[in-house]
Amino acid sequence: MLALVASLVSFLYLRPKQTIEEIPTYEVSQLKLADINNVKVEFPAKSPVIFEKIENYWLMKAPYKQRADQLSVQRILSVIAAKSEHRFPATDLAKYGLENPLVKVTISNNSGQEVFTYGGYNTVTDEQYLAYKDGVYLLTAAYSEAASTQAIEMVDKNILSPAEAKQIAGFDFSHLEQWEETSLNVDIENGQWKTNIAEAKPTQNDLNEWQEFSWKQNPAKSVEAYTPDRNASYPYLMLKLSNGKKVRINKMMESPEMILARPDEGLTYHFNNDVGFSMLNPPLNIK
Repeated sequence: MLALVASLVSFLYLRPKQTIEEIPTYEVSQLKLADINNVKVEFPAKSPVIFEKIENYWLMKAPYKQRADQLSVQRILSVIAAKSEHRFPATDLAKYGLENPLVKVTISNNSGQEVFTYGGYNTVTDEQYLAYKDGVYLLTAAYSEAASTQAIEMVDKNILSPAEAKQIAGFDFSHLEQWEETSLNVDIENGQWKTNIAEAKPTQNDLNEWQEFSWKQNPAKSVEAYTPDRNASYPYLMLKLSNGKKVRINKMMESPEMILARPDEGLTYHFNNDVGFSMLNPPLNIK
């Protein structure tokens, strides 16, 4: 029995090892994300979407002039680092549905423009054909889907810009119904929160957390374009910034969801009712 076991072990150990064949992959491009400063996404029957990077921050230039959702732009650009198991010569574009592409993405850097076009789908692999320079590649459709997202969905859903979030100096809530009688103001003076309501006993930690999670790290669930009506009157608050600027935020609706608007940006921001309530009601611990 021992001899049989020893023979079996020797056979398994000494038998020729099977080599695992590695499937070659092809890098779509050698572009560097940090070098890119402009992105243009074009469709056959829609207006193009254009992004421009200014001071390492992406802005949407068309069809809206707004702050862009940074992750949305990065998803569009992720194609520059894509790899494919299939590469074909770009000699018969019609064969791949690329003669009239579904999406065209033009990426610009200091060296010029690079064009990526998305065509038809391969029914066997369920992947999409992408043409770049002299090659055609098969990639998951997620790349073109990222570029095809509705433009309004690629607008930054944070009600404050990164610069504004860093410069919060206080809030004037006196023009909201619940605070009209007390003319509530909450301000930061010498690094400490102060309020004009004598009966309020807020803690610094509570107000710091409220500012962080209600105003700095609180993206809206959706945004919409908004044309201010000069004849309409809405309750509002004023956000005070350390550079002296004030940002007006109108309360358009409180229920069933909270809708806040920035007339200066031409956008409305939609929040769940409980989240919106927290934004407009700081924890004051009134005795």
